[in-house]
Amino acid sequence: MTEGGLRRRSPEGRWLLLATVLGTGLAFLDTSIVNVALPAIGRDLDAGFDALRWVANAYALTLASLLVVGGALGDRLGRRRVFIAGTVVFALASLACALAPTAGALIAARAAQGCGAALLVPGSLALLEASMHPADRAAAIGTWSGLSGVAAAIGPSLGGWLI
Repeated sequence: MTEGGLRRRSPEGRWLLLATVLGTGLAFLDTSIVNVALPAIGRDLDAGFDALRWVANAYALTLASLLVVGGALGDRLGRRRVFIAGTVVFALASLACALAPTAGALIAARAAQGCGAALLVPGSLALLEASMHPADRAAAIGTWSGLSGVAAAIGPSLGGWLI
């Protein structure tokens, strides 16, 4: 790291930006892909409307309710450590979603995904804020915001293509 923080165009700065964009992008992408996939999920798991509503809402509720907690844990335990923990929880929960044999198991896995996302989303922005050189911080955060938004926007199209 250079004096005052990572430079955005340095290899380390680019890797940090890539990691934070991918982490947040996956968390945002997941919401829209699953919404598109709900009819197929309902058919595959023989799930009714109420179960499908919980498949979608379990993620959103845990993410929204634990977002501030995730940020506070990053401040207390270390931003990098909490970001990595959130990424691992999110990945393992995603695997559990893929292997879920019932709607109930899928709902539980989606709630776990939301917990992971609540750790990695605030951690990604905090990592950029704390690690980037002051002269590059605004551009890095702008890139993070824009590419995370793109991930959310392409979710329905990507979900439709995958289904």
